[in-house]
Amino acid sequence: MDFIKLDAEIQQMITPEQAWHYKIIPSESKSGTIEFFIDETLKNSSVKDELEILFGKTITLKPLSADLIHKTLSKYYRKKEHKKSQATYLANYQAEDFLYKLIEEAKSINSSDIHIEAYEEKSRVRLRIDGKLIERYIINKAEYPTLINKIKIKANLDIAEKRLPQDGRIFFDSGKDRFDIRVSALPTLYGEKIVLRLLSKDSTNVDINELGFSQLQLEDYLEGTKKAHGIVLISGPTGSGKTTTLYATLKILNKEHTNIITIEDPIEYTLDGINQVQLKEAIGLTFASALRTFLRQDPDIIMLGEIRDGETAQMAIRAALTGHLVLSTVHTNSAWGTVSRLIDMGVPSFLLANTLNLTVSQRLVRLLCPHCKKEETFNPSLLPKHYIAPFEVKTHFTSVGCDNCFYTGYKGRKAVYEVIPIDYDLANNIKIENLDVVELLKQKKVKRLSDQAFDLLSTGQTTIDEIYTILLSSNY
Repeated sequence: MDFIKLDAEIQQMITPEQAWHYKIIPSESKSGTIEFFIDETLKNSSVKDELEILFGKTITLKPLSADLIHKTLSKYYRKKEHKKSQATYLANYQAEDFLYKLIEEAKSINSSDIHIEAYEEKSRVRLRIDGKLIERYIINKAEYPTLINKIKIKANLDIAEKRLPQDGRIFFDSGKDRFDIRVSALPTLYGEKIVLRLLSKDSTNVDINELGFSQLQLEDYLEGTKKAHGIVLISGPTGSGKTTTLYATLKILNKEHTNIITIEDPIEYTLDGINQVQLKEAIGLTFASALRTFLRQDPDIIMLGEIRDGETAQMAIRAALTGHLVLSTVHTNSAWGTVSRLIDMGVPSFLLANTLNLTVSQRLVRLLCPHCKKEETFNPSLLPKHYIAPFEVKTHFTSVGCDNCFYTGYKGRKAVYEVIPIDYDLANNIKIENLDVVELLKQKKVKRLSDQAFDLLSTGQTTIDEIYTILLSSNY
């Protein structure tokens, strides 16, 4: 057994500070008695007496190996920075400052979202870390409405309205960290579910060279963004890093002699020298209406958070035709799929052919922890049935889990890209609406998403499980 499995209810009986200090892990709580697993080297110390004073109950200690205790502590009681300082957690959800501590904890371990949700008999809090949700707290149903109301008050939402979805924002300032939180409240069967999206204001670490482009892809991408006018489109599902790619691009394009205007929902980073506008559909400030105003603001570059409808698409084409560079995102499954999506939205194919500079598709892939990954012989049967590998792989790495990655086996994420520069041949195909260009893309040696994902597998950076869905949807 690598570690002891704990559910959220047992886990939150103690704080990480207590767990690491005493080297204990909660096992169960009965009437007047709490049972802990303890590092066997501390069994005969004064820990039992201290814990009985601390909890006011009879304490039972079960000794386990120091290694097993350490692995379990590393997995379930995360530190703020490994071997440096500990994150601030809160085990008692009834405490007055639970919300503050929860946000602080999520930020300290680089969580992107906090999910607070209600069920028939209990409520829970989950944190999204590296794209995966992890259950963190169980909340008593009687305490749940109080927590929801606290969040709604801070986000300036109507606490009396429990039947309709609501959206708001919280500005969080802990003295060390200052950032915005997007709040979304949704009525569900057993109460309102709230999702808090933590928006980082720090754009200094966004570097286009570190995102995951291959050298050729980066050259093609930068060439498309350096044109004086036209459209650059980035596609991918929600949470695939499209906005980060756009901000990394804006950092490069942000010069003293250029006027850059953005319309976003939400504004995830702030950049000096760029005019950023927050979307407010409730009062009529939509992507399309903002674009109309932008054209009277003498812009050189316009960034649209997303092209959602035909009206916005038409306005984006108009902006590109009148000499502006437009950057935006579209929800499609492939880079070439953005072409058919815009045509479906009502954009004339001849206008699209004249304005589209390049189209990009991207996904995020979790990277293996370099400290514990394990090399094994690769079995081709692990690949999707209809996927043809571009080359043979004899060995691959699998996830294990260690102290450095909190026993998840993964540490950090990297984007994989598919970049299609729209040249004369492709523009002609768009103009006549011939969208079956698979052979043409092969001739031009356009690297597919699946090819780049397979490269990460072959170089030992990720696992077959992590890229399986990308290989499965390989489109040519």
